[in-house]
Amino acid sequence: MAPEQSGSPAAFQSKASSEPPDPEDAASGGGWPLIDGWARATLSPTGLRLWQTLNHKSACLSCAWGTGGQNGGFRDELGERLQRCLKSVEAIGAELQSAVPEEVFAGRSLAELQQLSSAECDQLGRLDRPLIQRAGSDHYQPISWEEVQDISAAAFARPSPERVASYSSGRSSNEAAFLLQLLLRALGSNNLADCSDLCHAPSSIGLGRVFGSGTSMVSLESLQQADGVVLVGSNAPANHPRLMNELIRLRERGGTVIVINPVLEAGLLKFGSPAFPIRSMLGGGSEIASLFLQPIPGSDTAVFLGLQKALLERGAIALDFVKAHADGWQALIEQIETTSWEAITGCCGLSREELDHTAARLAACKAVVFAWAMGITHHANGTANVQAIANTAVLTGNVARPGAGTMPIRGHSNVQGFGSMGVTVNLREPMRLALEQLLGRPLSPTRGYDTRALIEAAAAGAVDSLLCLGGNLYGANPDSRQAQAALGRIDTIIYLATKPNTGHFHGLAARQTLLLPVFNRFETPHRTTVESGNNWVRINEPGSTHLGSGQLISEVEFLAELAHRLHGIEPIDWRRLQDPVYVRDLIARTVPGYAAIAEIDASKKEFEVAGRVFQEPRFATATGRAQLAVTPLPELGLPDADHFGGLAVGEQGLVLNLITARSYGQHNTVVYKQGDSYRGMPHRQTILVNPEDLTACGLRAHQRVTVQGEAGQLDGIELIPGSVRRGAALMFYPEANVLMRAVSDPESGTPAFKRVPVLVRGRGLIVA
Repeated sequence: MAPEQSGSPAAFQSKASSEPPDPEDAASGGGWPLIDGWARATLSPTGLRLWQTLNHKSACLSCAWGTGGQNGGFRDELGERLQRCLKSVEAIGAELQSAVPEEVFAGRSLAELQQLSSAECDQLGRLDRPLIQRAGSDHYQPISWEEVQDISAAAFARPSPERVASYSSGRSSNEAAFLLQLLLRALGSNNLADCSDLCHAPSSIGLGRVFGSGTSMVSLESLQQADGVVLVGSNAPANHPRLMNELIRLRERGGTVIVINPVLEAGLLKFGSPAFPIRSMLGGGSEIASLFLQPIPGSDTAVFLGLQKALLERGAIALDFVKAHADGWQALIEQIETTSWEAITGCCGLSREELDHTAARLAACKAVVFAWAMGITHHANGTANVQAIANTAVLTGNVARPGAGTMPIRGHSNVQGFGSMGVTVNLREPMRLALEQLLGRPLSPTRGYDTRALIEAAAAGAVDSLLCLGGNLYGANPDSRQAQAALGRIDTIIYLATKPNTGHFHGLAARQTLLLPVFNRFETPHRTTVESGNNWVRINEPGSTHLGSGQLISEVEFLAELAHRLHGIEPIDWRRLQDPVYVRDLIARTVPGYAAIAEIDASKKEFEVAGRVFQEPRFATATGRAQLAVTPLPELGLPDADHFGGLAVGEQGLVLNLITARSYGQHNTVVYKQGDSYRGMPHRQTILVNPEDLTACGLRAHQRVTVQGEAGQLDGIELIPGSVRRGAALMFYPEANVLMRAVSDPESGTPAFKRVPVLVRGRGLIVA
């Protein structure tokens, strides 16, 4: 194994600058491009309907930090105005497209459709009629809804329960999610794979172990009382833009933002928010990072162990608090004391001085929120990373009080709601007991398939029928070839979606694939609910669709009809579940913390899920105390070039740790814009590399190279010099998925998307 570059950049102290950013080294994010984006959307043919939709009383379609609901489209749960971002506009604009022309499916073969990129698939338009692709046919063809229901019921009634499964994304409602898991569990299957398995499952598991609750313990109101935020592994300006307003406010009230990320993201240095037009936009952007650390990717456990060690040596551990409210602290303190600084700094690539300075800034804060995204969870030790952060929060006394706590930053808008509704392979005991009482029998004790286990089981021929409620199971998985082959061994796949995506063309079943059009959130003809990443349940009022064909169906209606055909009227009236009010009554009876949803139709009162935002240091564990645990340092390293077959004569090359990430113009697997001007990456076939790494191996900026991974390779990739740590690189997901083997965190099943060994090779300069 070759050592990674350990030379650490100095801790970054943010500085104001009024100069325009260089496109290859942008100094700020947001700003006037956001205004331009809004203007273009407003002046588009769908501009009027776009504005009507933005003001509709429904939750944002984008991230779990979104806004909307009963306060209206532009207001958050505290009633604050101007809380919409450009990503939300892009998502709505895509949903307002015309229907996919009939000639697309009639005249273009699947082989042709498989050549489309994510953006091209999305731009085909809205699905407006049910379609089927049968084995031997190279086209999707129209089918009636009655045939759809017959085929669907037969597909799920015929196999034994362990051979049926579902996959879901956070685009749908709580009501649809609850119905989905109830339908499968009543069949005897726990195979409820979900997109959260590929992102924040380590957060749910890690926080669940420490605090007994796997979600954020920080409300929006509490965040506004913090004077410190530690933001780890997140590019919030691109993926959770509304969070930036809170970071701007925190800096303006004199607070500290410590950013930890191997990539020096422009928007985390400065960000221009339209919510503050004078002090932020006209001022060239507001400062975000007070301190910026760039560790070796995958070393976050070492970073936080280093902070803990520095805090202990400073006498800044809240030992009285820890002794009173935590178990396991003795073993953790022993680990901190006995782990050498050399081991810590050698692992994370940051110096002792950097970590000590950061610990001093942290100790000076009165109330700190620890926030993170997939830069923490997308590692083979993702669960340990989360526990290391939680340990640090407890050791500093920054839990269970205003302005302090742990806050995983969830991705899709209702991904957390799906977990709350029981769409998980890690069903909690209180909900299991409640569901057993509802169904009148024990649930199956067989552990279900998470997303990676589902793909492995399908590849082994162990899955017959699969229902996909939104999402792109093919596109979201590592090792694209494996995912395509695995899905191709399933007998029947049913996709419920609003628009085509790459998975509908590459993820084809062995016998029949159904592609079914559903209403989106603001079109659904009945009231639904969703849950934000900060435990706030929002109400979506009924709407209407511009498609007007009468061929769309609500997810609740489809699932209730399928459940009725499978289960009849026992032990509940399954067809009655087409009434979302009845579904909400069942949710109130079975989902912990959701009792208030039973009255939501009458009261119209949105609410915070009970039992998650801890107001005092008594946690949801068996003892009521936080459960601290030792978090081992990861064994990091990179293979040499021979691992990838070596370099040819005359080739130069470099083995790097590849971080796969979304671009600024992207939401999950859906791409809205090809380029990323903030990172200086003009198209999707690029790789961001530290300029010193390029110089060292004799390759040149903007040269086209081959990127070789352990599972595949990509040719013609343009080298882009950028502010990424030496030894690391960045490429766009999901295109880069073809490169990586499905190495996952054994505790959560989440793939290591942020640490992928690759060989970059090309013919460059002669290196002496």
